[in-house]
Amino acid sequence: MSGLPQKIYPVVDTARWVDRLGGAGARFIQLRVKELEGEALREEIRQAHIFARTHGVCLVLNDYWQIALEEGIDYIHLGQEDLDTADLAAVRKAGIRFGLSTHSHEELDRALSFKPDYVALGPIWPTRLKKMAFGPQGVAKLTEWKKLIGDLPLVAIGGVAFEGLKPCLDAGADSVAAVSAFTQHADPEGQIKRWLAEAGA
Repeated sequence: MSGLPQKIYPVVDTARWVDRLGGAGARFIQLRVKELEGEALREEIRQAHIFARTHGVCLVLNDYWQIALEEGIDYIHLGQEDLDTADLAAVRKAGIRFGLSTHSHEELDRALSFKPDYVALGPIWPTRLKKMAFGPQGVAKLTEWKKLIGDLPLVAIGGVAFEGLKPCLDAGADSVAAVSAFTQHADPEGQIKRWLAEAGA
């Protein structure tokens, strides 16, 4: 497809979710750990990596590019603030792919200068999970972003429920990321299958 492994992109906070959602068919999962540090953080990432390999999942590690280098993680996701400190030359040299968050034209221009493997736009709709400096972007912005970035894969993220999956894909997103739509659902595995069917994946 578009250079990304799958049209759905769950974002989770523990290795256990990589196992559960990977077992249900998700093949592109981001691990975003915020509550751990030190050896506990490293062990969580290692376990997620083991689960990812077991299920054939492309694991994307949020933020911790140094650990990605040390542990052989093959994909990372970075925010704009990470660009001030991340050694992207070392990341590239190690063969690690990376995606970058964008929320404005200025951030998009900056992101593109680093030649990422995908660009994420968000939040598409209001989200309660993260304090955002930018308001909802809306699906029309996805179409605008896609015209600007061409063949570079585009990820939609932020406040996306099942009903928003198809509109995001139709507007130009190559993959749609979601957190609570999976991890806070009564049947997360069922949701993965439902999203995959809706995305035609």
